[in-house]
Amino acid sequence: MTTCLRISGAKIVDGDGKEIILRGAGLGGWMNMENFIIGYPGCEFQIREALAESIGKEHSEYFFDQFLEAFFQDADAAFFESLGLNCIRLPLNYRHFEDDQNPRVLKQEGFKHLDRVIGLCANHGIYTILDLHTAPGGQNTDWHSDNGGHIANFWNYKDHQDRVIWLWEQLANRYKNNTWIAGYNPLNEPTEPKHIRLVEYYDRLYDAIRKIDDRHILFLDGNTFATDFTHFTDEYVKKWENTSYSIHDYSQFGFPSSPEKYVGSEDQVKILTEAYRKKREWLDRRGLCVWNGEWGPVYARKEYDGDATNEINSSRNHVLKDQLAAYNKDRLSWSIWLYKDIGFQGMVYVSPETPYMILFKDFLARKHRLAVDAWGADDHHVRKVYQPLYDHVIQEIPPEYRELYPSPVWRLEDRIARLSRNILISEFLVQEWADHFKQLTREDIKALAWSFSFENCLHRDALNEALKNALQPADG
Repeated sequence: MTTCLRISGAKIVDGDGKEIILRGAGLGGWMNMENFIIGYPGCEFQIREALAESIGKEHSEYFFDQFLEAFFQDADAAFFESLGLNCIRLPLNYRHFEDDQNPRVLKQEGFKHLDRVIGLCANHGIYTILDLHTAPGGQNTDWHSDNGGHIANFWNYKDHQDRVIWLWEQLANRYKNNTWIAGYNPLNEPTEPKHIRLVEYYDRLYDAIRKIDDRHILFLDGNTFATDFTHFTDEYVKKWENTSYSIHDYSQFGFPSSPEKYVGSEDQVKILTEAYRKKREWLDRRGLCVWNGEWGPVYARKEYDGDATNEINSSRNHVLKDQLAAYNKDRLSWSIWLYKDIGFQGMVYVSPETPYMILFKDFLARKHRLAVDAWGADDHHVRKVYQPLYDHVIQEIPPEYRELYPSPVWRLEDRIARLSRNILISEFLVQEWADHFKQLTREDIKALAWSFSFENCLHRDALNEALKNALQPADG
């Protein structure tokens, strides 16, 4: 290929002007690790520090390097191609490329696996999108921005913002001629309380990247976890050429906290599709290009959900298919979350019979019971523990002061859970996770990492079949 994809009106097109619909998945948990995907508590920087403490820096770095190697190989790209999918979103943690103690010094070793996977995907005709999932200070209030707290301090320190502009200048300079990269997703799921600072920052990013690379598409997430564009302005979007706008469309029906079982009733389909259309309404009125950067339900597991597993997953697959039907109707480009994990949401997932899953079986069961991960948490085992705290806040805090940004995405209950369960309790479990590696040989450590290889994974067949089948209508 010699020509980059570009935006034409509301479409993505190739060099001949032919519409290209990008459909694929996010490689979450790889160069931006996440607790529910990999099975550790807390944040990535915490477990990296704890593992170095437990087994030493050399063995710790060996594990993480082997993990990055095993997590995505040629077999993964070939499987992806076999489904007819054509794009993988690559979430990145800035710490691979820059050190907080040595800012603005590029770490060349960070490109070892990124270049490898971009190349593997290209060999199989798969585009990639580079997604900065973690920025200094945390561009959002969640664990996946790897900041260990609940304040998005990226917005409170200009130096954090300047460092990200510097990093994107390095990335743009490196990849400006790579036509198998569909584009850049400069900031995942920002939560900026004042709203206008995000748009102004996007403008700075746009100018910095375009001075180096005017060929690649920019995919800009809406505010408040890629759901809100109402504070974007026509002045900016008219300036931002070759730009698509990213929504994230998770349906409430795809999670354990769903208000009811999803059966695809007329009312449920209406709720599901109206929630999706509301996220893109501002963009559609202006004829802008929309990309759904994340979506997808989570799934039950027999070890935790027992006899109800099949019924729950049948309902979740119904949600999946109805979302796909809405997307196909709009010829929407999308990236489902996610490709690979330990069994909660991935298209493929690590077998329970692997060394990693055997070693952590009891720990993972306890982690699930304590609901220490925020994503798709089932808190029924511990609800009675936290209910008095909820009640206390409701009793002492007047209603007009209970809703704090990023409401309504975070309800009062969610905020209390984040601080008490997902941050506080998780901190006590971090070193315990790392200490599982003590007394292991180098070969044992390698075997744990290679538990995540494609050959050691099972396939979520109903999900993969639904994705494969969904490709047909939009191409026909």
